[in-house]
Amino acid sequence: MAKTILIIGTFDTKAEEFAFLRQRVLGRGFPVLTMNVGVLGTTDKFKVDIEADLVAQAGGSDIETLRKHNDRGEAMKVMAAGAPVLVRQFLDARKIDGVIGMGGTGGTSIITAAMRALPIGVPKVCVSTAAGGDVSQFVGTSDIVMFPSIVDVAGMNRVSSVIISRAAGAICGMTEVWPPPAKESRPIIAASMFGNTTDCVTACKAELHEKGYEVLVFHAVGTGGRTMESLVRDGMVEAVLDITTTEWADEICGGVFSAGPERLSAPGEKGIPHLIVPGCVDMVNFGPMQTVPQQYRDDHRTFYEWNPSVTLMRTNAEENAKMGRIFAEKANAAKGPVAFLLPMRGVSILDGDGQPFCDRAADKACFDAIRANVRGDIPVIEVDANINDAAFSAKAVELLLELTKVKSNSTA
Repeated sequence: MAKTILIIGTFDTKAEEFAFLRQRVLGRGFPVLTMNVGVLGTTDKFKVDIEADLVAQAGGSDIETLRKHNDRGEAMKVMAAGAPVLVRQFLDARKIDGVIGMGGTGGTSIITAAMRALPIGVPKVCVSTAAGGDVSQFVGTSDIVMFPSIVDVAGMNRVSSVIISRAAGAICGMTEVWPPPAKESRPIIAASMFGNTTDCVTACKAELHEKGYEVLVFHAVGTGGRTMESLVRDGMVEAVLDITTTEWADEICGGVFSAGPERLSAPGEKGIPHLIVPGCVDMVNFGPMQTVPQQYRDDHRTFYEWNPSVTLMRTNAEENAKMGRIFAEKANAAKGPVAFLLPMRGVSILDGDGQPFCDRAADKACFDAIRANVRGDIPVIEVDANINDAAFSAKAVELLLELTKVKSNSTA
């Protein structure tokens, strides 16, 4: 059966471009559905399958009200709320197999909101004027392909015809090609990693693979943590090996790799096994030294230039204690088995004995706060090793597997 591609956008203002896109997709032999998210009107250049009034209704309003109010911000909020509802319904009903849209920043926000409602792996292409800049607000934790429009999406010309044709080819190719079925189905464990915990996570991954697990590793740079938690909420993960919780240091200190205040919440909400390690909580991430907030430079904090683009700042005892309390609160709220594993000889490479960030008093502040605030039934286990030592990774795997047994026994 031919794969069906959904084309979504503001047909009231960009009908010419969408008519061209539709023809290019149809020309590749793919059936098309079209969804209009333009509030001002529609088009007669091609068949519109889902009109804006249905999108507005799904968003909790109606099209006439939006037109009467003539409030662009209100209209965008309603359409950005309704489009994801309908798109997900079409996917669940197996009416669509891929999605493509085009727009400026306003259209992009609605289109990508709809795309973020779809699971990872469903093809998604957005041709956007914003694609050359920071697209994190549009992509979120999804796998949306942002395709630079080069020129504004404002009529057809020799440049836009090339870009739209290539984008049509991209969505058709992505929708046509699916990965081969897995030869084996292994339970999935999610693990968080950083450059400073690579040795630990690599060793854990190898041992868990031998024991029959598939390990998905997420780079703890904000988007990595958010994506991992998103997959946990989607039910794709059996357990979480949270070796690298450094994103909380950035959340507290204003670093560039924060994953937000929800980090460490999803495993507990889903009730799956969660091993929490205060990995790399000794460091906050900034860009080049000149981007570090002046207050920290005035305080003569300890800095380390990881590379020309990344400056690390050593967290202090107060900041570590705050993280310890937060970690304990997250664990206390967990519905499933959870435990802490503490590396007593350093939470990162740079926190190893004699290394630039070695500060056992700061580490102790975090560890003590965990012990003082965590529920009495939650294990807090110490390992007299650095986080990257073989003894620590071995204990991490052992403890995580114990937690999975607890989960299995409780559901048996």
